[in-house]
Amino acid sequence: MPELHNPLDRASLETRLRTLSPKAQPKWGRMTVDQMLWHLNQGLAINLGHFTVPMKKLPIPRALMRVVALYLPWPKGVPTAPEMQAKARHDFEAERQKCLALIAETAQKPQDSTWGTHPAFGQMNGAQFSRLAALHLDHHLRQFGA
Repeated sequence: MPELHNPLDRASLETRLRTLSPKAQPKWGRMTVDQMLWHLNQGLAINLGHFTVPMKKLPIPRALMRVVALYLPWPKGVPTAPEMQAKARHDFEAERQKCLALIAETAQKPQDSTWGTHPAFGQMNGAQFSRLAALHLDHHLRQFGA
């Protein structure tokens, strides 16, 4: 299971981030590459508790949704929270550097510390947040061929 706290997983994701080009085109979806980086940064910042968003209403119990998100393949085009919807354009390199810094910050936070509540998946521990972040990064890097 990939996690940002696993040095090999983290290094692979960071390498893939560094290979991205500002001209990269999505294989699916509507986001531009700079918007995708901004979107990833929002997710990492939420996971770290830099800001909170309201709890989301879900059609299934949070515990089940958490299992689906953490252990099943992610489909393309799943709706995202309004707080993570990229509408404006962003500076590609600034967003990439911010993403790398947020990855490092996530990896430095002890997994056994308090991580809080995810707006869609409910209460999660550090290992779950680390896995969710790695899966989210992987999903969008694949979206842009990295």
